[in-house]
Amino acid sequence: MISITNYSIEGHKKIHFNFSDGSDKTIDFEPFIGEDKLSQPLAESSYFEKVELYENGRGIYWPNDFDFCPDYLHQYQSDEKVLVDEKR
Repeated sequence: MISITNYSIEGHKKIHFNFSDGSDKTIDFEPFIGEDKLSQPLAESSYFEKVELYENGRGIYWPNDFDFCPDYLHQYQSDEKVLVDEKR
């Protein structure tokens, strides 16, 4: 099981993660922010920065219970990265 060992906010709506398998990545959360009641608060930088780590690194969450599990974050690839990889 993958867990998050550390995280840090890296600029506008980006979080850098370190995982238990020694890998790391930075994810841009902008694509996850919509007009719905759950994700819309994250559009405000002050709210986005309230992200917390679940006990034992089993995910991240915000005060309104919007959350992501470490397996999803570990495997996530943005469309931008996929397009770059396809061009190679």
